[in-house]
Amino acid sequence: METAAHGAAEEFLALLEVVRELRQRCPWDREQTLAASSRHLLEEAYEAADAIEHGGDREIDDELGDLLVQVLFAANIAEERRSLNVAAMLRRAREKLVRRHPHVYAGAAAESSVEVVQNWDRLKQQERAAAGATSALDGVARALPALTRAQKLGERARGVGMDWPEASAVLDKVGEEIGEARAALARGDRGQAAEEMGDALLALANAPRFVDHDAETTLRSACDKFIERFKEVERVAAGRKLDLKRLDPRQLEGLWQEAKRRLNDDESR
Repeated sequence: METAAHGAAEEFLALLEVVRELRQRCPWDREQTLAASSRHLLEEAYEAADAIEHGGDREIDDELGDLLVQVLFAANIAEERRSLNVAAMLRRAREKLVRRHPHVYAGAAAESSVEVVQNWDRLKQQERAAAGATSALDGVARALPALTRAQKLGERARGVGMDWPEASAVLDKVGEEIGEARAALARGDRGQAAEEMGDALLALANAPRFVDHDAETTLRSACDKFIERFKEVERVAAGRKLDLKRLDPRQLEGLWQEAKRRLNDDESR
């Protein structure tokens, strides 16, 4: 295991050297800014997440490597601005991991993953307070995807005792906000309607965690299911020489329900 760690360390240093060399010698790399690098970092993070969920070992290996390159590239640009030192960044990351795992490194008790998470959250709260945070919601990044951000805000609020008691209460709140959106639409107030829809989405984003699911993963699964059903609608329509744009809502709903039945029948065989 020690040999493997040394090999990984050598490869890490070699990769860092290439990233730094490209920053100096490649015209495109030289033009990049720290702000621009954040977009590439996000793109690679999403591609890595998709590979983990749907890819094979080769895809996972490839995408995680690409993500690491972007992390080092952004760190290198920040280091040029003298606002960051890569070695110090790595040291702080290591120290943070050690600090947040007292059951491994400091003799604290944690017999279950639940206790580990509780200790982790408590230590993070202490760190945020020491850094000057005045609210339980401080530190939830604005750059997060809105769905993930909404869930994290709900989790933070729960940590200080403010939350819905159960999933049905969340859905009741969603229904309430949808009712307010309908009322705004009836008044012709599109701005207010959009605001109420946002409130409904914020509440709904927190519903999956009450049934032990993640909002982002739940919505991605729903998107995948929608794509599968929509493609089946397209296949059925093409087989009957139907133009979807010329069908009325009743006909479209009929095709949708037929597509669902076809796919369900295929799964049951």
